[in-house]
Amino acid sequence: MDLRLPRLRGAVLRRPRRLIAAAAAVVVLAGAGTWTAVASDEAAPVDRADRVMDMGSGVKIDTSYFTSGSGRRPAVLLTHGFGGSKDDVRSQAEDLARDGYAVLTWSARGMGESTGKIGLNDPKGEVADVSKLIDWLAERPEVELDRDGDPRVGATGASYGGAVSLLAAGHDQRVDAIAPAITYWNLADALFPNGVFKKLWAGIFVNSGGGCDNFEATLCEMYQRVAESGEPDAEARELLEARSPSAVGAEINVPTLITQGQTDSLFPLGQADAMAKAIRANGAPVDVDWISGGHDGGDMETARVSARVGTWFDRYLKDEPGVDTGPAFQVTRSGGVDSQEGTTRLTSVTSDSYPGLTSKTRPIALSGREQSFENPAGANPPAVSALPGLGGAGGLSQLSSLGIGVSLDFPGQFAAFDSEPFVEDLQITGSPTATVHVKSTSEDAVLFAKVYDVGPDGGTQQVLPAQLVEPIRVEDAKAGKDVRLTLPAIDYEVDDGHRLRLVLASTDLGYASPTAPATYTVSMAGDGGLSVPMPLGDSEATAPLPAWVWWLPLAGALTALALLLTARRPTAAPAPDPELADVPLQITDLSKKYAKSSDRYAVRDLSFTVEKGQVLGLLGPNGAGKTTTLRMLMGLIKPDGGEIRVFGHAIRPGAPVLSRVGSFVEGAGFLPHLSGRENLELYWRATGRPPEDAHLDEALEIAGLGDALSRAVRTYSQGMRQRLAIAQAMLGLPDLLILDEPTNGLDPPQIREMRQVVIRYAAAGRTVILSSHLLAEVEQSCTHIVVMDHGRLVQAGPVGDIIGGGDTLLVGLASDIADPVVEKVAALRDVESAVRTDDGLLVRLTPATAPTQGAAVPETAGVGASVGADRAQGTVTVSGTPESAGSADSGNSEGAPGVTERSAALLVELVRLEVPVASIGPHRRLEDAFLTLIGDFE
Repeated sequence: MDLRLPRLRGAVLRRPRRLIAAAAAVVVLAGAGTWTAVASDEAAPVDRADRVMDMGSGVKIDTSYFTSGSGRRPAVLLTHGFGGSKDDVRSQAEDLARDGYAVLTWSARGMGESTGKIGLNDPKGEVADVSKLIDWLAERPEVELDRDGDPRVGATGASYGGAVSLLAAGHDQRVDAIAPAITYWNLADALFPNGVFKKLWAGIFVNSGGGCDNFEATLCEMYQRVAESGEPDAEARELLEARSPSAVGAEINVPTLITQGQTDSLFPLGQADAMAKAIRANGAPVDVDWISGGHDGGDMETARVSARVGTWFDRYLKDEPGVDTGPAFQVTRSGGVDSQEGTTRLTSVTSDSYPGLTSKTRPIALSGREQSFENPAGANPPAVSALPGLGGAGGLSQLSSLGIGVSLDFPGQFAAFDSEPFVEDLQITGSPTATVHVKSTSEDAVLFAKVYDVGPDGGTQQVLPAQLVEPIRVEDAKAGKDVRLTLPAIDYEVDDGHRLRLVLASTDLGYASPTAPATYTVSMAGDGGLSVPMPLGDSEATAPLPAWVWWLPLAGALTALALLLTARRPTAAPAPDPELADVPLQITDLSKKYAKSSDRYAVRDLSFTVEKGQVLGLLGPNGAGKTTTLRMLMGLIKPDGGEIRVFGHAIRPGAPVLSRVGSFVEGAGFLPHLSGRENLELYWRATGRPPEDAHLDEALEIAGLGDALSRAVRTYSQGMRQRLAIAQAMLGLPDLLILDEPTNGLDPPQIREMRQVVIRYAAAGRTVILSSHLLAEVEQSCTHIVVMDHGRLVQAGPVGDIIGGGDTLLVGLASDIADPVVEKVAALRDVESAVRTDDGLLVRLTPATAPTQGAAVPETAGVGASVGADRAQGTVTVSGTPESAGSADSGNSEGAPGVTERSAALLVELVRLEVPVASIGPHRRLEDAFLTLIGDFE
């Protein structure tokens, strides 16, 4: 008898293994196997064998098999997310192979190079394929066996692949441990939560799978039926439930590490909660880890999660009882933003037991009268919470974690109930609950419940944690009935002075609402408030986690801008200044402190003006305060001091003048299955503004996308996506256009095209603010420059004035010089600064007011002259002729402007200091002027 605990043998935990029929054996296609070696100087070599395996009925599955070293070892089944392929998990497979596992990856049916129809993990399709792959592993001489035909094997994967690992454990008792990530327990609950159709995510599923025809016929018919009616039926639920891990939940009794994303409107934390409860009820060990990221973006914590999966398998596949598999429950929290690196600092809170979603609750009283609101005809315009499909760049949920409100509820289409302000911080970990009374003029009502964190200034500072909303269908609502709401699970801290707001809205962009108009009436019922879970507080120990570099995604910033300028109630603001009516931007003494800091500033005493028709380059190193300045300009955050005026109007969240501002922030995100034009039209509809105000054709003409507009965005190159993103920012032809790193990821021809887009837009008298790290591109695109560092203004003015003329000299060096020598040069008379560059020594002289006294320059010196020093004789020699003139090149003496009296005087001093001068001449690159300015400022 095998009594090893990690294998969980015994009648309680394992049922007798089913014999796998000989007919289920995998046939390896002749000639399909290809062996390659994967190696590096520091890592053990990994052998990879690529094979196409015949699953029967004409279905062929593309696989890769990874091994390293010799001897028998446990195996791991590893597969990809929906719409991907085996190539997506190759790196993880190689790491597991080096750690002593035989790893088999594959592309699921209808994906990658595999054939067949997508069955959404059909037990007779994709799940049966996994059993055949296990059969093949049982025949491999490298794989450790528990008995004949039974390999020691674990399964892991994310999203679609995570569900495969769960289903494999439920259908094939040879699976010994699993580690599913950001996946579902019940697919019907995920796509039809509380009887409401999650239409945008469902559409993304179908289109990222290659279209409806690439799915099994029953699935295609189901999708078309539900999409047309807008309401899931019983047959649709049964179809998805039969393909869900929950259908075999009672059979999953192996050690399970569950990783679930906090920023996930597709598979929220409730899916992981149901998973954990069911598997633990079977007697198996279960650990739960809530990571920062998810399908809606954020940090996937890849390195940490991969390491934890490895230790999980070491414990339960290699039978290493001393391995630390981590805490029973862990949740990642944001520790704020690193101002210098632009990164989100992450911490973790742990517990020795999983608390669930509703334990240790605190009652929160809510006030608010009975309220009536409308479900508009056609459910349009819809409220906006999450925008699915934007996970790769960060997502709107990341904005909410940083205290930025980007959600939209249209007046007259929601009811709201508020708590009193909190006198101390409140940590929420789990699902808030409440009971409301609902009446409707229609038979059924569909409501969208959400809990906002509302700042001290009220509605202008309203954040929806993780952008999560809970839809609910209320049947037979005409007579009125009490409804128990269980809101999405979150881990979120509410600051003291803030309050909670329960909102029930009639529409949401991500879901299907009834198209017939109706009036809903809602009041608080039961105990009249929220019940908030708070099992994990700040007293728990915290540990730092790796940080992930984030930028505000395109959709987040654009949507935030549109929502704030169209949906907020007017707030008190200073009167417009008529003298500035034609000035696009004036910033005066602008300051913003870091969160929870009394003396550290992200921006401090910043002042500058941008005139009509200018293309302004906003420059500065990381942490200079550029992004914070842009966020204040767009009305996303409030300054602590100073003022921003756009065309004479003071900027406040929701200021009407923001309709004249368009913005593009790095990290473009579009729905890949829609065409470029459809993406732009969808975005404009979400703003709620009239279609004729979009000026779509004019924006597209400037962006220059041509026929590509009719193609799906997934076919676009990076340059086309960038131009489409800028076209989106140009919708409405705003008078002031803000572009943050618009050329990131583009090759030189694409950068040149983007430059022309900017120039064409400004040519009509409009104004552009361009933030970029590509100084050469700024030099060619911009008319004016603002340089910032450490939150302060360093210099502002026309490009030519910033770059300067003969006051900045480049000294080419024959060899490097020590820091003390550089300091001596900087201390010379008439020298303001000396900075080392890749091309030599960049010396900035004091502004010339009179001819500089110094050594005489031979008359033969002219354009193209080079300078040398003979230290033995203590003399300076200058050679060259006017005929050697060429184009100016700051890194080479040839073609540089002639040696002036000031450079000759400097040269004498450099020789005296024994500086190995190879050349000297005026320098005119923006890059070097920028380095000089920043060096001076520091």
